[in-house]
Amino acid sequence: MISAFIKDLLPKSLLGRSLMIIVMPLVILQVIAGLIFYESHWHKVSLTLSRSVAGDIATVIDLMRNNPDKKSQDWIFDLPAKNMGMLMSFREGENLPSVGTVYSGKIEQALAKAMRETVQRPFYIDADSIERHVVIDVQLSEGVLHVITSRKRLFSTTTYVFILWLVGSSLILFAVATIFMRNQVKPIRRLAEAADNFGKGRDAPKFKPEGATEVRQAATAFIAMRDRIARQISQRTKMLAGVSHDLRTPLTRMKLQLEMASDKAGLSDLKEDIVEMEHMLEGYLAFARGEGGEKPVDTNLGDLLTMVVSQARRKGGTIDFHVESDITVPLRPKVFRRCLTNLIDNATRYAQHVSIRAGQRGDSVDITIEDDGPGIPEENREDVFKPFFRLDESRNPGTGGVGLGMTIARDVVRGHGGDIELDKSPIGGLRARIKLPL
Repeated sequence: MISAFIKDLLPKSLLGRSLMIIVMPLVILQVIAGLIFYESHWHKVSLTLSRSVAGDIATVIDLMRNNPDKKSQDWIFDLPAKNMGMLMSFREGENLPSVGTVYSGKIEQALAKAMRETVQRPFYIDADSIERHVVIDVQLSEGVLHVITSRKRLFSTTTYVFILWLVGSSLILFAVATIFMRNQVKPIRRLAEAADNFGKGRDAPKFKPEGATEVRQAATAFIAMRDRIARQISQRTKMLAGVSHDLRTPLTRMKLQLEMASDKAGLSDLKEDIVEMEHMLEGYLAFARGEGGEKPVDTNLGDLLTMVVSQARRKGGTIDFHVESDITVPLRPKVFRRCLTNLIDNATRYAQHVSIRAGQRGDSVDITIEDDGPGIPEENREDVFKPFFRLDESRNPGTGGVGLGMTIARDVVRGHGGDIELDKSPIGGLRARIKLPL
């Protein structure tokens, strides 16, 4: 419980954690230095200054004892006023209260210790009555010696200088560390942005390796990986496009020959097989083509959905469609339209009623496609995204495609940085939810 609370307090970003690693030892060092100064240097200096004041008072008391006449007292009191920064007077016949006093202030404690050691007579210290001054009353045999001295004689200004040096140096080092670490974190942040853009299918042409050696190595590896993936996708697309072209030519000749041939038994089945082969070929090519070379552009999602829904309605689908607001998303319109078409065609093929909703949720867009069809068993919801997987084992084009529609749909959505989730629909069938980042 405590460890979880501490983790919540710790910074989450690399910049924050790096600064904490740098600043925490600095703060601990400054605290230790401050304690050592406070307990050693400051205490010793204060006690030395207090002993100086007590020594001056003891000297005056000795002079008064050796020169008891009234005229001598006048020049004795003039001496500390001129040379010691003290105003003294003698109150004959007065007595100090016999109640002991406990001093809480550091200056009072140091002065009281010095008075006990040097003067060795009853005394009373008042550091509050007169601003920036300290009043010291000393009990003598004939009365009370009243002394007023400046606090400057009891306090060293090096304390302020030292504290200012500690705080100032800490702030300067913290500022330098912040600037330095921010410059070190920038390349990592740019690498993360480039990886995120690549995952969303966006280009990052200005990205280049920079920063520390390790960050440059990671950026170089990322660029090599990005180029390798792009090259593999291009090679796959070109290969299957060539295969498609090579297969379409003989299929076209076969269709022409069948059309010219007389109607004999078995020719209708052969025509259906050729149509199925063409359908399968189109599916394979669409899967291989993936995102192609289309560039993302700012697209009005409502307009795109309206086009797909209108096309599905022309095929006979019953669709309830609603877009919550005007939403503009960076998309590859053609491939994303193919994704939506696959999902909506699947819904209209197996259901009587389809509901489509789209709206913005924070920093993402949700597109929900629900139907009242038979749905998909929970154990098969991930399997339908596998290439060539079909719940219907037959290869009849009338009951479905070749098992690539959902695979293409997920590839397209993930190529835009989003994802597709399948769940049970509240209206009884299947609910497909697309989440896209803005």
